[in-house]
Amino acid sequence: MCLAIPGKIVEISENTPMRMAKVNFGGAVKSEISLLFCPLAKINDYCLVHAGIALEVIKEDRAREALFLYR
Repeated sequence: MCLAIPGKIVEISENTPMRMAKVNFGGAVKSEISLLFCPLAKINDYCLVHAGIALEVIKEDRAREALFLYR
């Protein structure tokens, strides 16, 4: 079973061969998140991340609900 965590994209790097992002997971910011599967993702979007890869862009209310349940 996999667990994807919702996070907010706060920065996108276009200077690498692959689009990479910094993502805020409720206060913890992780860089080096691949946006390969989310080519239309932009700053301030929420996405589900598993193993350093953004799997899909989701709505803010869905992300906040999931973060609330995790806490």
